[in-house]
Amino acid sequence: MSHKYSNGGIANGGGDYRNNDDEEMGGVVLGLDGGTTSTICVCMQFHPQLVDPLPILGRAVAGCSNHNSVGETAARDTLVQVMTEALSKSGSKKSAVRAVCLGVSGVNHPNDQERILNWLRNIFPSHVKLYVQNDAVAALASGTMGKLHGCVLIAGTGSISYGFTEDGREARAAGGGPVLGDWGSGYGIAAKALTAVIRAHDGRDSQTMLTDSILQHLGLPSPDELIGWTYADPSWARIAALVPVVVSSAEAGDEIAQQILNDAVQELALTVTAVVKRLGMAGEDGNLHFPIVMVGGVLEANKSWDIAKEVITCILKTYPGATPVRPKLPNISVILKESG
Repeated sequence: MSHKYSNGGIANGGGDYRNNDDEEMGGVVLGLDGGTTSTICVCMQFHPQLVDPLPILGRAVAGCSNHNSVGETAARDTLVQVMTEALSKSGSKKSAVRAVCLGVSGVNHPNDQERILNWLRNIFPSHVKLYVQNDAVAALASGTMGKLHGCVLIAGTGSISYGFTEDGREARAAGGGPVLGDWGSGYGIAAKALTAVIRAHDGRDSQTMLTDSILQHLGLPSPDELIGWTYADPSWARIAALVPVVVSSAEAGDEIAQQILNDAVQELALTVTAVVKRLGMAGEDGNLHFPIVMVGGVLEANKSWDIAKEVITCILKTYPGATPVRPKLPNISVILKESG
């Protein structure tokens, strides 16, 4: 599929820009928020300042673009798909693109960043500004109106915390994927639940409501079938999709499900406090104020379980100046600040 990534690879990209005013309006920018569950691309009218609401002309959604989860070829295919669709929906030509900003999970090293930048350089002309960051950076900007200061916690399929100080220092914790211990993530929660079912089934642990709940949800007759189901397609998002079942079991009083969620709360709080401590973000006395942007499906409140609230409660015991923030703008808002 290498032809997709040559010049013109997302060619045509739809019809003319609205009212054929590419030059007059200053062109468009593409902002991509790429995660392990889904990838969103928006095509926006260029504006030198960050504005609210964003001038979105077209929006597209596709699947996973984390190369660590689905492989590099599939990840690139997804990015091409959403860029092409967003341009088409906006009525814009590829020639109108002024900047492209990707916030993508799985960008954990300068080599990851450079590999994606080289690929983008083969798609877009040299005058197009290109930005590639971990999706946590874009998520932080979404809650601070583009200012990279404070800490962000993402807890969706995966989990990561990222922090920036006002003088430009940065640090991260977690974000290495399920094998490397992102246990506060959706995958981590669901994997522990699946393990609990197997352990209860073979007698290594107590019985749990998770057994019937998960089997019913998946349409499986017995825990023995879970092994085949798990390894038939061990994609991270597929496993993490079981989190609502775990939450429901915890709300119904299942102690094992409750312990799994309590462990996730502690792990997520530790992920944030590790970043804050490394950067000295709270000052010597630990009381300086700083924002914590909270992002991801795991952090959405349920009937009686609000994991985000529990995480903040834990963090405040150590850093009382921490201020939780929900994103004010889509994660790709940072593009407008950078592309200006």
